[in-house]
Amino acid sequence: MDALELLDLIKKGESSTVQFKVRMNDAYKVGTEMVAFSNANGGRIIIGVDDETGDIKGLSYEEIQKTNQLLSNAASDNIKPPIYIITETITVNEDNVLIASIPEGMSKPFMDNKGIIWTKNGSDKRKVVTKEEIARLLQSSGNLYADEIPVNGTTVNDIDDSLFLNYFTKNWGETPEELGISFFKALENTYTIKEDKLTLGGLLFFGKAPQKFKPAFCIKAVTYYGNDMEGIEYRDSDDIKGTIPQMFDNAMAFLKRNLKKTQQGQDFNSEGILEVSATALEELLQNALVHRDYLINSPIRLFIFDNRIEIISPGKLPNNIAVDHIKFGSSVIRNNLLVSFCSKIMKYRGIGSGVRRALKEYPQTELINDTDRELFVAVLSRNNT
Repeated sequence: MDALELLDLIKKGESSTVQFKVRMNDAYKVGTEMVAFSNANGGRIIIGVDDETGDIKGLSYEEIQKTNQLLSNAASDNIKPPIYIITETITVNEDNVLIASIPEGMSKPFMDNKGIIWTKNGSDKRKVVTKEEIARLLQSSGNLYADEIPVNGTTVNDIDDSLFLNYFTKNWGETPEELGISFFKALENTYTIKEDKLTLGGLLFFGKAPQKFKPAFCIKAVTYYGNDMEGIEYRDSDDIKGTIPQMFDNAMAFLKRNLKKTQQGQDFNSEGILEVSATALEELLQNALVHRDYLINSPIRLFIFDNRIEIISPGKLPNNIAVDHIKFGSSVIRNNLLVSFCSKIMKYRGIGSGVRRALKEYPQTELINDTDRELFVAVLSRNNT
């Protein structure tokens, strides 16, 4: 970073990835700031800048040496597990500013030496206290997969045997009996059951009544009059429940009955073509069901307005992946078990091509990674209205 880049950064003010400090002399407090950055998206601590005015208050040579040592000690002794940071000194009009760059951690959750977990909250930080948020930090580091967690209260009796056997036979070409294993062993081997309970993935694909145990994991579908949801009147609504394949089929049926069909060059007596690409809707809906964050206890929302369709998934994109990345086929699998089941049962290919296919089929699609509200939104324009 050069002086001009630093001045531009200071001009923009503090954020969830940039923090100003005039001076730092408390190793514990330094450690808590580093923990917060490590548990979030990483960031920079810029030392020698007033956090209230943005004025540069340069460090002396001796202060730079002492602060560097403080940062190094905090990173190794005041954070568990320890982290590695990069520091650099930038000179602006003879004033020295020290920048400490803290990467996003790969072993979340990080904690200070008192055992407190911190994360960023805008330009400030806050304690992480709920089990759900700790689980999500574990998930983001690849140490926990929501779809492999056993669901309390479930037993083998909650499995729809026919759904599982159809999947198993299609995947292996023979029934468990023909392969010489028990039905229960087949459930265990496919991670449908763990610790005598259904895993979340097993429940969502083969459960008799998934929403009996996970009522929030459904699709809330509404067709509104106009272009906002402020009014109390709507054309159609449905709470779509069942397994993931059942929810997919019923959500597509909801879309097809609420969207227009137009004649686009075919015979007058033939059925019209859906105003929005059915392929794009299938890919984006499937993406929402398979890749949403199942550690967030809320439904997928499917809204139809006069001028657009919105498919809203709980959870931002994982592991710092951005919308531009997925447009070019990059993917990070959040729910390995669901992807495995889906690739054998549904149209899902699991190779990062779904979003690209949707955009190719229907370019009037906007993808929004809302990191503040923890949502991923696909917006499809209805140009014919």
